[in-house]
This record gives sequence, C-alpha cells and structure tokens, in this order.
Amino acid sequence: MAAISRAQLLRELLPGLNVLFGNSYKRYDNEYQAIYTESSSVRSFEEDVKLSGFMAAPVKQEGAATVFDTAQEVFTVRYIHETISMGFALTQEAVEDNLYDSLSTRYVTELAHSMHETKEIKAAAVLNNGFTTYLSGDGVSLYNTAHPQVSAPAIANRPTVAVDFSETAVENALTQISAWTDDRGKRINAQVRKLVVPYAGVWAASRVLKSELQTGTANNDINAVKNLMAIPDGYVVNHYLTDPDAWFLLTNVPNGFRYFNRVAMSTSSDGDFDTGNLRWKARERYSFGNSDYLSTWGSPGA
Repeated sequence: MAAISRAQLLRELLPGLNVLFGNSYKRYDNEYQAIYTESSSVRSFEEDVKLSGFMAAPVKQEGAATVFDTAQEVFTVRYIHETISMGFALTQEAVEDNLYDSLSTRYVTELAHSMHETKEIKAAAVLNNGFTTYLSGDGVSLYNTAHPQVSAPAIANRPTVAVDFSETAVENALTQISAWTDDRGKRINAQVRKLVVPYAGVWAASRVLKSELQTGTANNDINAVKNLMAIPDGYVVNHYLTDPDAWFLLTNVPNGFRYFNRVAMSTSSDGDFDTGNLRWKARERYSFGNSDYLSTWGSPGA
C-alpha cells in the first residue's frame, strides 16, 4: 500500500513555508445534471424495457370483422452500476510529526475532486461514444441513421452527412425530428428542448440562438431558430465532450439519458494495524446511460 511519507512533503516540516497551492482550483459544477435525469437504485442493476403500441386504426368495412392488434416488448436497456473508489494513506511518522491536520482536510477534499472528475467523464462518455461504441437498446449506435422499428420505417437521429452547428443545420434537424414515429408508424410529438455543446461550440451556439437576424449573411431575414423558440431551454456547455465540433439536441421524450445513483459518495478512514498508517478512501456506485434514442439527436460535426 503506497502512503504519503514525510519525504514527499518535506517542505511542510521546515520553517519558511509561505503557501501551499495546487489543490484549491475552482471546479466545474455537476454538468451531467443538465443532461441526465437522476433516479435512486436498490438493486445491482436496473432495466428499462421499450414497448410497441398498436398500428393506426384501419377502416372497418360493413360486415367485416374488427381487426385485433398485438403489442410487444421491443428492446431492453440494462444499467449496470459501477463502483468508483479511491484513497490515500499517511505514514504513522508523518502523523506523529504533525502533518495529520493539514493533510487530512486537504486531501479528503482532493479525493472528492477526483471522484467528481470520473463521474463527469463517465456521463459524457455516453455522448462521446454515441456515434460509435455506445449502443442503443436496438443494437445500433445511439446516434444512427437507421434505428430499426417493429413495423415502421427506420428512424435517423443524426444527419446522413455529418454537419457542424449552424442555423441551417438546426432547421434540418428539427425537420427530421418532426417526422419521427413510434415503432408502429404513428407520429409522435417530439420537441427539442435543449442544445448541448463542447466549449468550442459556445460561440456558434450563442450567435445562432440569440441573434435577431440570420447570422453570417448580409440578408435582412429574421433568425427563425430564435423567432420560433426552436430550442426553448437554450444551450449548455459540457467541458467533458471530446469532439470540439460535435453537438447534441435533447428532446422532450422521457426516459432518455438516465443516471442511477446506487450508493452516494462517502468518505471513511481507519488505521492500518501492520504499518500504523492512517488511510482514507472515497467510494460511490452508479451508472449512466440512455434508454430511448428518441430523447436525443446528434451530429459529430463535419
């Protein structure tokens, strides 16, 4: 077991120390909360099941029998909770030489920062990998041009040709979303609520969503995206998105991005009998994922 010793913190034992720095940086807020809906869990995993409804009702001819339809389970999404844990130890000699008070407070706080960083990375990974390795419950990537349906045309929740964020790209995305159906081909009222961009995309997002007139042109036309309040909740920046020109839309379709909190973060400490070292650790258990791909639309950028 590695432990922080006096040799690693020699300056803290000597006179003349003026300031310690490196552990007091400001941190980003919980950015995943702008994307995910949180639920608690008391099981080792959680499952969400998508159901298909009925087809559009047919015309019944005089004397003909009523058509009876069936429903079915379409796919299952399983959330398997991961345990995240990290700790540090302080040698018995360092404790005896009065490093206990300063180190315990400082590095317990640093443990919390480390745990927070991992959580944000795991939350963003669903979007970062949504065009490749993160799969929807239907077996294709979360953002795909051909999500299979039970008895309806395949659905796209990304452009056929990847595009950067722009007013025209937003209009085309909203037009595509307006044509979405359920698994039996019935239209659904999916409405875009929010835009998610990496920090590199904040400039274009601000111009497109807040300009009164069309951006980047000499036209005197209104900015239809702003005029129609096409993205009513505006945009949020996620600093953990890895592609600088990717962008994502969140819709009002429920049961999309989900975060299950199995065990909230806690810290604990104890002494090691063999070495006399003092040990601290932080631990939590959770899972992130997406149940319904209709909750989102995305482009990896051109």
